[in-house]
Amino acid sequence: MEHHPTPRQIPVVVLAGFLGSGKTTLLNHLLHRSGGSRIGAIVNDFGAIEIDAMAVAGALGDSTVSLGNGCLCCAVDASELDVYLERLAGPGTGVDVIVIEASGLAEPQELVRMLLASEHPGIVYGGLVEVVDAAEFDDTRAKHPEIDRHLALADLVVVNKLDRAAEGGERVLELVRSLSDRGAAVVPATYGRVDPEFLFDCRPTAERIGQLSFDDLHDHHDGGDDGDGAHGGHLHTAYDSLSFAAGLPLDPRRLMAFLDSRPEGLYRIKGYVDFGPYDTGNRYAVHAVGRFLRFYPEAWGHDEERLTQLVLIGSGIDAAALRKELEACTNDAPHADEHGMWGVLRYVQGLTEGPDGDGYEA
Repeated sequence: MEHHPTPRQIPVVVLAGFLGSGKTTLLNHLLHRSGGSRIGAIVNDFGAIEIDAMAVAGALGDSTVSLGNGCLCCAVDASELDVYLERLAGPGTGVDVIVIEASGLAEPQELVRMLLASEHPGIVYGGLVEVVDAAEFDDTRAKHPEIDRHLALADLVVVNKLDRAAEGGERVLELVRSLSDRGAAVVPATYGRVDPEFLFDCRPTAERIGQLSFDDLHDHHDGGDDGDGAHGGHLHTAYDSLSFAAGLPLDPRRLMAFLDSRPEGLYRIKGYVDFGPYDTGNRYAVHAVGRFLRFYPEAWGHDEERLTQLVLIGSGIDAAALRKELEACTNDAPHADEHGMWGVLRYVQGLTEGPDGDGYEA
């Protein structure tokens, strides 16, 4: 199979949630724990901004892009989205990921639709993250029943402020899981502290070895306020990771079966897949956030060792069982099934016509 590699694109993550859920606190956390990545932050609904301007990017203003502290920030109306995506995705900005903080009363579905319809070659939709306030969840549902629809659309749900919820928020967590259509990943959090790796690939700093940034989650030396009364302290939950490497190619059908059945605690999958005879010219970068999934074909380098290398991140995952399932995806057959890649190609940007003509979400 011949396939043209997809140009490197900047993922755009939509961060949604009703007023007071903790979106701004989570965004500030991402900006301070970006692992060396440069974040472009688009804040929809300028009038409701609660971000400490100095913590984000210096002085904020309507139709302004400011440099500072390793990030860019725009305060814009939704109608200006394409204009600011163009500015943030320019080759001179050095931005690695764009996070759109939607208004607390916005319809996230509209922002997602705009991003999926965008023809900008430099960006790609990176998933919808919905933030909910565990302590006020029942009241929020009563006032805004549309939250059920938002949860059904989300790729990853952050159940925030668990420290303030009754009985540790277990009832709310279970309720949110039941409302998350098709098993979106549900991440418990306090003070909006989730690992940035759940949302995007962090660029390692010179001081960090490797790609993961779990140590940041247990850093008790930040001491400052995160905009929501945050302070140093233990996280509500611990995260686990699994690194998988294989010298044999992976069978695309077996891998898609694995991805379709991934457990709810598995929040993030990233890495590169070698499909062997199914596409001898390309490896496939894989990016999964919750149930959101995308593949990016990239040409193999000259004399590059052909390996599959994956990192899986989650909470309460059975690493040994997942490793066994991935090992069962390997296939040393010398020939490819003519239709074997259809399942994978459904999730490649620009290839919308798979065998059943549907889109990209798992």
